[in-house]
Amino acid sequence: MSPRRIIGLTLVALGMVILLWGGVFWTDRDTIVNTGTLEVQTKARHGVALPPIVGGVVLVSGIILVLIPSRRSIS
Repeated sequence: MSPRRIIGLTLVALGMVILLWGGVFWTDRDTIVNTGTLEVQTKARHGVALPPIVGGVVLVSGIILVLIPSRRSIS
């Protein structure tokens, strides 16, 4: 598999994630107090929100990279 196709498949997957979830998000958990039986934690949601047009552009560019045939030199 050529590097161009690997990059294309990666872009397709990234474009689908952006379109389905609106970006990439994660939850950060911190323990504030831990005294034996009592444990107090905080949760904070962080992430990168991207507009759907960016996801569409990334998806289409990945599809183009996957579908373009490889050039072969004539010897």
